[in-house]
Amino acid sequence: MDKAQIETYKTDGYVTVSGLFSTEEVERYRDHYMEMRLCQNRDEGIDMNSDTGDPLRIYARLMQLHYHDPISLGWLLNPRIGECLTALCGKEPYAVQTMVYFKPAGARGQALHQDQFYLRVQPGTCIAAWMALDDCDVENGCLEVVPGTQNIPVLCSVEADPHTSFTTDTVILPEGMTPVPVIMKAGDVLFFNGQLVHGSTPNTSKDRFRRALIGHYIEAQAEQVSAWYKPALRFDGTEIDINASEWGGRCGVWVDQDGKPEVELSGTETRQKYTIH
Repeated sequence: MDKAQIETYKTDGYVTVSGLFSTEEVERYRDHYMEMRLCQNRDEGIDMNSDTGDPLRIYARLMQLHYHDPISLGWLLNPRIGECLTALCGKEPYAVQTMVYFKPAGARGQALHQDQFYLRVQPGTCIAAWMALDDCDVENGCLEVVPGTQNIPVLCSVEADPHTSFTTDTVILPEGMTPVPVIMKAGDVLFFNGQLVHGSTPNTSKDRFRRALIGHYIEAQAEQVSAWYKPALRFDGTEIDINASEWGGRCGVWVDQDGKPEVELSGTETRQKYTIH
């Protein structure tokens, strides 16, 4: 990562590193997580070919995969990501979360939010590594960010529109601030500050996915984080003891289009459960 990218991150709160992972690597990750989604659906009796009216019932996100999946753990602690994060943070951070978002055609997006609202890192904040597993643009619901919001505190949340967002919380932007789309190619990684307001709109394409592999990290000076994100890991894989905050939780509550909470499994409940063939 060069000085210009580091300055962009400091100024805007985010920076994209193009081609950090190769086409071949992305294909392997994509195939792996599609198979994992298929295995979990099969074990839960969910028909992949059913029409539920909500694509996310079939392609629900996967969370905390590194608890039971060596491939996910390897990506979370990948040296390329670690080098970028260290350059941006000034010191190697700690890893606390993995997620995969599938977002098939017709799926809702996720309303504007700040990751720090959920992670509750103190002192300091969190930082995300968001890798595109598909080319991302406005049509298939690419990530949108609000430059400069990394310098504002955690905003109060209000209720999101469940017809366009699969999670319940959103924020009202300060006057003069506007989301901008982040166009990415598969294999690009977007790094962004935990205070940065971001989200996405629905996937309006006819047949395109917008899959993403995401890691969350906390700055090295952190003394506490929401209990959902423990244990924290160094990049050599060893655990570090971080106090649990009484606030925060997983990144948004999944709801149906009427605002009713859905049942959602995570790596915590499924540790060692799924075998990928």
